[in-house]
Amino acid sequence: MNETQREIEASLGVGHAKRRIPVWLIWAAVAAIIGALGFWWFQAAEERAKVTYITEPVTRGDLTVTVSATGTIEPTNLVEISSELSGTIMDVLVDFNDVVTAGQVLARLDTVQLEAQMSVQVASHAAAEAQLANARASLLEAETDYDIVKRLDERGVTSHSNLTASQAALSRAHANVASAQANLDLAQAQLEAQKAVLSKATIVSPINGIVLDRSVDAGQIVAASLSAPELFTIAEDLAQMELQVDVTEADIGRISVGDMASFTVDAYDNSTFPAQISMVRYASDNTDGLVTYKAILSVENGDLLLRPGMTATADITVAQYSDVLLVPNASLRFAPPQVIKVEASNDEGGGGLLKLIMPSRNGNDTMRSMSDNTLWVLRDGVATEIEVERADSDGLLTIIETRALAVGDQVIVDMVEGS
Repeated sequence: MNETQREIEASLGVGHAKRRIPVWLIWAAVAAIIGALGFWWFQAAEERAKVTYITEPVTRGDLTVTVSATGTIEPTNLVEISSELSGTIMDVLVDFNDVVTAGQVLARLDTVQLEAQMSVQVASHAAAEAQLANARASLLEAETDYDIVKRLDERGVTSHSNLTASQAALSRAHANVASAQANLDLAQAQLEAQKAVLSKATIVSPINGIVLDRSVDAGQIVAASLSAPELFTIAEDLAQMELQVDVTEADIGRISVGDMASFTVDAYDNSTFPAQISMVRYASDNTDGLVTYKAILSVENGDLLLRPGMTATADITVAQYSDVLLVPNASLRFAPPQVIKVEASNDEGGGGLLKLIMPSRNGNDTMRSMSDNTLWVLRDGVATEIEVERADSDGLLTIIETRALAVGDQVIVDMVEGS
C-alpha cells in the first residue's frame, strides 16, 4: 500500500473499527448502570415505606344495642271458617273487607233435603207423643180395673186368678208407658240432631272482625266428606296486630318479654312503627341448617296502615348505655404490619450481583399482629398500642374501659402505604 492509499483510508475512517474497546471501560459502564438502578430502587422503596394513617376520634356518649330480625305482620286472632256439611251454596252474603259481627250470617247451603229430613223427624216425634198418650190411657184403665178386682177379692166375691190377671195387666201398662216414653225421648233426640244439622247449613261468623278472604261463590258445591273446605277467613281486630319475627339462635339469649322494638315495612319507607315483645316461643325452626326462634311483638294499628302479611324488619332494643367511652369497631380490627426479615441464602436460586444490589419487592414479607385487648392510637405521628377492655357493641361502635384514652384521641382505623 502506498502513501496515497493510506491517506485516503485515513480520511475515510477505514481501519478504526479494528481497534478494540478496553475491558475496564465496559465494566465501569455496567457498574454505573447498576448503581443508577439501585439508587432508583432504594429511593422508590423509601417512598413506598411512607405510611399514612387513617384515624377517627374517641367519643363519649350513649349507645343502644339492638337485635335485628325479619318477619310478617299477622292479626292477633285469625279464624278460618269452614262448612261441616256437603251441599250447594245458595247465598253468599259477605265480601272481602266486610265488617261482620258474631252470629252474622255469611252464607247458606241448599236446605231442601235437610228440611225434608226435618219433616220426617217432626212426624216421628209426633207419633212417639201419641204412643205415649195411648200408653198412659191404657195404664189408667189398668189401674182402675186392678182397684176393682182387688176390692172384690178382699170381699171374696172374685177368684184369686182374676186378681193375678189384673196385676199382670197393670204391669204391662206401666211397661208400655215406659217404652212409649223412651220412644218419645229417642224421637226428641233425633229431632234435635236434625235441627242442629239444619242450623249448620247457615254459616255464621263466630267473632267480630273483618273478612280477609272469601273462597266461595253462590252455586258452588262444597264437599266436606274428606276435609272441611275453608270458605272465609276473618281477622278479629286489625287495630291490634302482631309481628312474628325469626330470631337467630345467636341472638335469642339477648331478647326477653317486654323489650321494646321498632320496625319498618316496604309500604312506608319513611315511617317507623313501635312494638313490644309479648312472647318468645321455645320451639325452634330449622331452615337449611339455620336455627331460629319465633318472637311475637304486639303492634298497635289504630289507623289501619298495616295489613296482614306485610314483611317487616324489626330492631329490638336489648341494652342501653349512657355516657360511655366509644371507639369505632374498625379501630379494634386494625393492627400495623409487622416486618419479617428474610435472611439471605446461598442456594442456587440466588439472583447474583443484581439481586444483592437491587432487592426484589417481595424480599420482605409482612403480617398483621392483632390482639383482642388492644388498639392503636396516633400520638405525635407515631402509632402507639394501647391496652383496653371491650364491652358491648352495636356493630359500629364499641364501649371500652381504659384510662389510657380520652375523648378526642385519634385511634387508627386503617393505613395507606406510599405517598
